Amino acid sequence: MTRIAIIGGHGKVALHLSALLTDEGHSVTSFIRNPEHAGDVAATGATPSVLDVENATTAEIADALRGHDAVVWSAGAGGGNPERTYAVDRDAAIRSMDAAAEAGVGRYIMVSYLGAGPDHGVPADNGFFPYAEAKAAADEYLRGTQLAWTILGPGSLTDKPGTGRIDVDPAPGQGSRETSRSNAAIVAAAVLDLPETAGRIIEFRDGTLPVSAALQPVA
Repeated sequence: MTRIAIIGGHGKVALHLSALLTDEGHSVTSFIRNPEHAGDVAATGATPSVLDVENATTAEIADALRGHDAVVWSAGAGGGNPERTYAVDRDAAIRSMDAAAEAGVGRYIMVSYLGAGPDHGVPADNGFFPYAEAKAAADEYLRGTQLAWTILGPGSLTDKPGTGRIDVDPAPGQGSRETSRSNAAIVAAAVLDLPETAGRIIEFRDGTLPVSAALQPVA
């Protein structure tokens, strides 16, 4: 049994992921900001734990993560407030990486998005710009750590049923970018069982290949 910490545990991807992991026999601690969400988290089989990562120090996050084998960052400010977007999606995310290292949790999965990075191409006057900038900074910081990291880049998230089939690294502008949240969770669960995915950025969308086959490295 592996002990897995999920930060942002009440998000839809995280709830799917918690259910998948607990069904597989893993022990999941799901960190949430709002105590009222504890019931939804517990219903997945995970153990809810209140942690306001936006305001928690690195040491406080490290204390919460200690004893786990892996951490999944699936938190987000939810847009709308640029200041809070930077505070959560960039600053708190970076603190969680430092905290994971401090706590001895070597495996770190970042849920990002398809197209993230310094060359995201989002105009500065677009409402999505703060999120794109925050994720680019957090992802870049993670790549520079000594953690066994994997960055996941699902496309435009939907609530469609998960098929367990994806296309990896789709070419820009070709085909739909839709990705069901359930499929995103299936991919996150899969990479946690695949240490060889450490050091990889895996962008994907709903597609045709079974996840296990799609995640195999290109020869």
